[in-house]
Amino acid sequence: MYSVQKISLEEKEKLFSKMYSGPMHETKANIYGTCVKFFTDSIEQKEMWEDNFHPMLDSIRPHARVFSVKTGKRMRVRYEPGSKTVFIENCEYYGWVKSIALGLVAEFLEDVRSEHRRYSIHGSYVDLGGNGVALIGPSGSGKTTLTYGLLLEEYTNFLTDDWMFVRTANDVLVYSSEKNSYIRENIDKDWKRYKRILGSGACRKKDNAGRSIADVKMIFGDSRIRASSVMGAAVLLANEEGLAPFKELNAKEAADYLKKNDFCNPHQLSRSRAKNWMRKNFFSALFEQVPVYMLNIANESPRESVERILSMIEEE
Repeated sequence: MYSVQKISLEEKEKLFSKMYSGPMHETKANIYGTCVKFFTDSIEQKEMWEDNFHPMLDSIRPHARVFSVKTGKRMRVRYEPGSKTVFIENCEYYGWVKSIALGLVAEFLEDVRSEHRRYSIHGSYVDLGGNGVALIGPSGSGKTTLTYGLLLEEYTNFLTDDWMFVRTANDVLVYSSEKNSYIRENIDKDWKRYKRILGSGACRKKDNAGRSIADVKMIFGDSRIRASSVMGAAVLLANEEGLAPFKELNAKEAADYLKKNDFCNPHQLSRSRAKNWMRKNFFSALFEQVPVYMLNIANESPRESVERILSMIEEE
């Protein structure tokens, strides 16, 4: 995993001049209404970025900037909070590039407040006719695997398998973050029904981590893609011996679990007492509005976990 180094505005200007002095591909993404400009010397990363995110009009000035360049061998991430600029050096794993961009938008939403409370959640979400369930868990806890398992049911719809944005009002409104999904190509190991679809061209531009940008419209069809939904429940994922396989939590228990696990988000660009307080308050308020459960995947198959979630959805 990478670490993030905070830099000053002066250091940012020097780095900007140094990195922008060479040939650079440039493109803009619309990530939940935020304009993020991407600079890179890698045509592969530019193409994956454009397959991954919705485009932004070139006339819109950027709210945030991400540089990803090759300067040597050691990966390095530097962040200037005032201008919302991130410099990524020597990152061959596109998954971190796109997650850093999403983390940057999360920072922007936290720091630029409006009358609407807008936050981000590192997790997946499945819609069921306008309402749905969020899956939140540490990296490697099976979010994507369980999401694609739930999506085998024809009455479910795809919104996101990695990151969502939310606005708390009378309901908890959920919004997608990406145009397409970045998944491991062997997801058909758990769900064999995806083998034919993924082999027919739905996955493009495989990277050196064995992951690709998957065209979700090719996988699920236009009618099963959602840009927004209303959260009906949340499921926190754990992989720990000794925990009950499935149980309901109160708001405090759920918020404490997330805080203990760094909010299940390794891609936070800033961590501080104030940020932790803000993030915990958000999740505490969220879990007062929607029921929340803990699913422990330690001793069961993905199919058994999916069945538990489907049973919970039917009861709700």
